[in-house]
Amino acid sequence: MRGKDAEIVQSAGGPSRDRVLLVEDEASTAALLSVALTEAGFDVQVIGDGRQVLPRVRRQPPDVVLLDLSLPGLDGVSVCRALRAESNVPVLMVTARGATPDRIAGLREGADDYLVKPVDPDELIARIRAVLRRARHWHGPAAASLCLDEAARRATVAGVDLGLTRLEFGLLLTLARHPGRVYSRAQLLDRLSRDGEVADRTIDSHVRNLRRKLEAAGAAEVVKAVYGEGYRFEGHGRA
Repeated sequence: MRGKDAEIVQSAGGPSRDRVLLVEDEASTAALLSVALTEAGFDVQVIGDGRQVLPRVRRQPPDVVLLDLSLPGLDGVSVCRALRAESNVPVLMVTARGATPDRIAGLREGADDYLVKPVDPDELIARIRAVLRRARHWHGPAAASLCLDEAARRATVAGVDLGLTRLEFGLLLTLARHPGRVYSRAQLLDRLSRDGEVADRTIDSHVRNLRRKLEAAGAAEVVKAVYGEGYRFEGHGRA
C-alpha cells in the first residue's frame, strides 16, 4: 500500500509497463516465458519458490501473477489461497497438471484462468491482456483496495460491492482512468451521455451519491471536488 496513492493497472501497450510476477521453478520455462513477456512490453519478475510469493506481493504488488502448481516450498494451490485471503491481483495458473481435478482446485481457490503447459507464449500474452482489461485495481486511501470490473460494471472496495448505479460506475471509471486530471461537469456529461439521460445539473448529485458510497466503504478520499472546476480521482498511476 502507498497511503493515499493509487495504483492503476493498464493494459500492455499503454504508458506504463504492467508488472508480471512469474512463479516458476523450471529454469528453461521461466527463461522462455520471461523473454516473450518482456518483448511484449511487460515488466517481469521471476520467483522459483512458493514461500516467496506472498512477501513479494506485499512488498511490490504486481499487476498479474503467473503461478505454477508444482513448486518447492509451497504448492501453487496453497499460494493462490494465501493470495486470495488479502489480494485481488489476477492469478493465471500455468502448469503441466491439466487433469480436471487440478483445474477445479486452482479455479476454486481463486485463479482467474488456467493454462496447461506447454503453453504458447502468444496465447498466454493474450490471456494476460484479457484479464487486465477485465479488472483494474487501485490501492487507495485508508488502505482500501478498489477494484473496477469493466465487463460487469461492478466496483468493490476490499471485496465489498459498492452497489453503484450505471451512471455512478461510469463516473468513477472515467475519473479513475486519468488520476489527477480535473474533469469539468460538461466533460463528464459528454463522457456519460451514452449511459442514459443525464443533465449537467445532475452530475453533482450523482457524484455526491458516489462519494457517499465510497465513504461508507472506507475510501472517502478517492474522488475530490475541485472548487469552481469539477472533479478528479485522487492518486496516481505508474509512469
